[in-house]
Amino acid sequence: MTGELDLRLLRHFVAVAEELHFTRAAARLYLAQQALSRDIARLERQLGRRLFTRTTRKVALTPDGERLLVHARALLALHDQTLQQLHGPGEGRPLVVDLLAEGHTPTRVLHAARQRAPDTELVARFSGGVGAALSLLLAGRLDVAFGRSEGLGQPFPPQLTRRLVRLEPLALLLPAEHPLAVLDTIPLAALAGTQVDTSAGNEQAPEWVDLGARLLAAFGAEPSPPHPHAAGLEETVRHLRAEGRPILTLSERSLAPGVVVRPLTDPVPLYPWTMVHHRELRHPGLDALHAAADQLARHERWLEPPPVHWVPHPDAAVFGFA
Repeated sequence: MTGELDLRLLRHFVAVAEELHFTRAAARLYLAQQALSRDIARLERQLGRRLFTRTTRKVALTPDGERLLVHARALLALHDQTLQQLHGPGEGRPLVVDLLAEGHTPTRVLHAARQRAPDTELVARFSGGVGAALSLLLAGRLDVAFGRSEGLGQPFPPQLTRRLVRLEPLALLLPAEHPLAVLDTIPLAALAGTQVDTSAGNEQAPEWVDLGARLLAAFGAEPSPPHPHAAGLEETVRHLRAEGRPILTLSERSLAPGVVVRPLTDPVPLYPWTMVHHRELRHPGLDALHAAADQLARHERWLEPPPVHWVPHPDAAVFGFA
């Protein structure tokens, strides 16, 4: 090993180590995948160690990679804490934002915030759910999280605050050959007696599982049995084709060949996106996120539900809408 460790390369290494998927890690870092691969290769050359094993289907840490991950996280945490102590809360340090998953509403909010505050570092990560992010928010290891703030299996912590960002219509993800795929929209009554995949058993996102169970129970459908959570579009499509069951999803999502998204109607079920952070947090990046969310909500009417809609009762009660 020669030279000094590059903290930027270490951040990129940690992202790949946490995602174990170069495409997801690149999206989290807002980098091209080729650029991220080059950075990892450069770090491996600097260290003289192979950090990952890669096949066409899997990325895994080597023993050297596992050892480095422990130290990399500690170094980056020390770096960020040092900046925070020198500059004061909210100044000179990155704002760490959990977007839940790739390609959804929070990604658009983050992109708009970065345009508003180009000199502020906003670091994205993907936990897969507010349930998984909650302990990190409370411990100060994460600054902001997006997702549904009800249905967590515990009271919302008083140390945190939340705001409603968007009421996004829900839909079904279907194989193109599924009988329901011939419909342009799917009335909720058409799901009676049908099993729908709501990611039951996903402990990382209890708020999503709770919403799905409430929705299906209200309209005579039932959730499919618990199963390991499929992360990312590729794995979701593989699971969809293997099981053949409709998957509850958000209306705005990435697609793959051979699958379709059909909006749910009569009434339109809505997912309440919220932005969650510590009450005492002060940071220019947080201000930019709030301003970006306000602008998008105004321009795209994110907070104006259709006349006939369905929202989980706990969320409606918290945010004061029917």
